[in-house]
Amino acid sequence: MTLVSVVIPTQRRPVGLAAAAGSVLRQTGVDLSRLELLVVDNDQAPSAQAMTQALAVQAPFAVRYIHEPRAGVAHARNAAMAQARGDFVAFLDDDEEAPSGWLHALLDVQARFDADVVFGPVRGRLPDEAEQHRPYLEQFFSRVGPNEAGLLDHYYGCGDSLLRRAALPDPHAPFSAERNHIGGEDDLLFGQMKARGARFAWAPDAWVWEDPAPGRLSLRYTLARAFAYGQGPSAACAAQSPPDRLGVAKWMAVGLGQAAAFGALALVKWAVHAQDFAFTLDRAARGLGKTLWWGPFKVQFYGLSVTT
Repeated sequence: MTLVSVVIPTQRRPVGLAAAAGSVLRQTGVDLSRLELLVVDNDQAPSAQAMTQALAVQAPFAVRYIHEPRAGVAHARNAAMAQARGDFVAFLDDDEEAPSGWLHALLDVQARFDADVVFGPVRGRLPDEAEQHRPYLEQFFSRVGPNEAGLLDHYYGCGDSLLRRAALPDPHAPFSAERNHIGGEDDLLFGQMKARGARFAWAPDAWVWEDPAPGRLSLRYTLARAFAYGQGPSAACAAQSPPDRLGVAKWMAVGLGQAAAFGALALVKWAVHAQDFAFTLDRAARGLGKTLWWGPFKVQFYGLSVTT
């Protein structure tokens, strides 16, 4: 029988962790005897240990605590993969909350399409007081896809996904530690899998809520993140062996055009107080990221030690 490991990486987000882990405990439509939950604590101090132990007491399946003090999202994910026993590994972020049918929906689509990776929608859930740029922020923290389940010719991020362990290049440490500080370790992995012929699928019913931290509900954060997202295609071409220099040049040229066009349009929209100003500025930032993708321009979101 298939064993499924659900992994939640976390770093000092007790409220979010409680919501995410609690939603895993409420899953229905799956054989709970073939399920395990792994909480990976990426804090230098074992700050999530007590909460995880309390969850284990009430859980109808095994709950295990993993302490990975080396800061970085790739380290955290790899620590889970090294100890996960499942034939399939589902990832849920510590700012996400899944409805009761989430895991069943992921597994159903995986079986129907014999997929190596299955992705589900993410619905950004903002507090009532977050009024400025609300439509843009809700979209930014969401993931949308087709209305129907089916195969994909592209991939999304690791949060709200199901991976077949046997399809991974390295079943025990598939995520590149080089991406600890800037993120994109999932994009790099899925890009490698796609090149090897992996099958990606979409499960529209496997949706989750995402509750972004209050400090992220600003253009300062989202535009920096958009810039980093934009760096992805250029950086991915550069990371190939041998490097795809033509691809790098192509994406840099595309990005330069996008940055110029959408930057100019954003300036006009800002001047006339247009409602969709933030959407346009976001596209300019992503274009600029494609052009300025190397060394000193890399934006660090992960891999920061938290000691206080």
